[in-house]
Amino acid sequence: MDRTFQVDLRGVVDLLSHHLYASPRVYVRELLQNAVDAITARRSADPDAPARVRFEPPDLTGDGTLRVSDTGVGLTEAQVHQFLATIGRSSKRDDFGFARHDFLGQFGIGLLSCFLVADEIRVLTRAEGSPTVLWRGFADGRYSVVPADTERSEVGTTVTLVPRRDAEQWLLRRTVVELVELYGSLLPVTVEVDDLPVTGAGLPWQGTGEARRQRLGSYCQELFGFVPFDVVDLSVPAAGLTGVAFVLPMPANPAARAGHRVYLKRMLLAEGAEGVLPDWAFFARCVIDTTELRPTASREALYEDQLLDDTREALGDQLRGWLMRLAGRDSRRLLEFLDIHHLGVKALALHDDEMLRLVERWWPMETNNGRMTLADFRAQHGLVRYTAQVDEFRQIGAVAAAQGMPVVNAGYTYDTQLIERLPVVEPGALIERVEPSDLSTHFDALEPAVELAKRPFLARAQRAVDRLGCEVVLRSYDPAAMPAMYLANRSAAFAAELRATRERVDEVWADVLDALARTDDQDRPQLVLNYRNPLVRRITELADDDLVRLSVEGLYGQALLLGHHPLRPADAALLNSSFLGLLNKAVAHED
Repeated sequence: MDRTFQVDLRGVVDLLSHHLYASPRVYVRELLQNAVDAITARRSADPDAPARVRFEPPDLTGDGTLRVSDTGVGLTEAQVHQFLATIGRSSKRDDFGFARHDFLGQFGIGLLSCFLVADEIRVLTRAEGSPTVLWRGFADGRYSVVPADTERSEVGTTVTLVPRRDAEQWLLRRTVVELVELYGSLLPVTVEVDDLPVTGAGLPWQGTGEARRQRLGSYCQELFGFVPFDVVDLSVPAAGLTGVAFVLPMPANPAARAGHRVYLKRMLLAEGAEGVLPDWAFFARCVIDTTELRPTASREALYEDQLLDDTREALGDQLRGWLMRLAGRDSRRLLEFLDIHHLGVKALALHDDEMLRLVERWWPMETNNGRMTLADFRAQHGLVRYTAQVDEFRQIGAVAAAQGMPVVNAGYTYDTQLIERLPVVEPGALIERVEPSDLSTHFDALEPAVELAKRPFLARAQRAVDRLGCEVVLRSYDPAAMPAMYLANRSAAFAAELRATRERVDEVWADVLDALARTDDQDRPQLVLNYRNPLVRRITELADDDLVRLSVEGLYGQALLLGHHPLRPADAALLNSSFLGLLNKAVAHED
């Protein structure tokens, strides 16, 4: 035997309040939605029909209830049974034969949201040519439908909410005014609270000229709390979308999800909708109105589908076009924008060739010859040598400049990837990643006779740093004031990290890390002593083995500090012991 499901209305209301709707305040939105849909249905047959929604809070009704009246199509008694007593029915729009996209409602559960704030709902309604009907529904699932005691004077519907004991504040006048303004300020119908109009004068981005620009600036400040750097018009006809994007005048966190204000057929859908713009466009906040994008069941976000994907891409293209136009007509403003939002532009340039060309031409990067754009760097030097880490640039930048070797610091976010993409869009571009160890190939070797004479010193110096896994090299390079440099390539740095980690793990893992950390002699870090430095020359002449050891250890520590290298515990201990040892030698010499 077939049976009908029994629905516990209290359970459904609890489900709505805890899992579908974010707040009881949505009841105002749902009442507005039903009223506007009813007006739309009536006006589709009679374009001259009135379009008015009126809210009467408890201080006006005098009995603690909230009344909402509309001049919509109204319902017959049969339709009241059909639509108000059947949970989950799509809505009257399909049965009336109207186009789906003409209506705000999509899911037919809007009236139930009123039970979030009311124990009883009364619907007084009259359709054209039919008597007035009264429907009364209760939170426990009971309802009744009876002929009304008094006839409505005109076609339409009045909904009366009898508040729950713990929800009276949601029906107060100030709350109702705030919520009606929030959700309905852009609606194309007259919405009133206590006979005072609440709806605005159309979409804020309509119009042209200076007055529009000033109005949008004030509108942005009111909504988002900032005066925009610029305003970008948005339009996607396939999604029935119009709106504006406000460019932030301050840096934005690229990891934060930007929230945008979205209206659906001029009813507020979400104050902080995510995913409207591409991820790279975190420098903009937008306000849009759409007729074709689909809402989720809660009507508080947009449904992810192909149309939303296409719309997101189209909006990204329009922001990209604004950037290109800015580059063409106002380079000063473009540089101001890049100074604030270079991360967003560089993120886009990772996969957009035109944006990469814009970054190459306009965004100045740090080099050891001062800040300059990649285009200027290529024009002056041809080959783009770059370091992939900021610390590497700090280690070699000044010395490389002294050797006539220009280097770009590509250690900041996205810079390395952008430089490595250059040959894709500029086939003639030459790039080369520089490691600190590569710098030694640009140093001058000693004359054969000098090198032979210094071999005993190098042997003693090597013994001083053997335990540190470092190789001592004697070269000549500029600037002469720098006595020593510590140079390590990536494999050597990786091995050093593994050795440092070994000290903090158990014996089994230590053996594994030992095996991984083994490097060839050619991969060992180098302590490159500068023979052009007068102090180094004097150290190479020392006969005291202990003084040579302390001096080389001191130069090693200084090279680590000057090169911004991380100090291991062993390095810190060596710095301390060599300093104290040299002091002791100096004091003993005086004695």
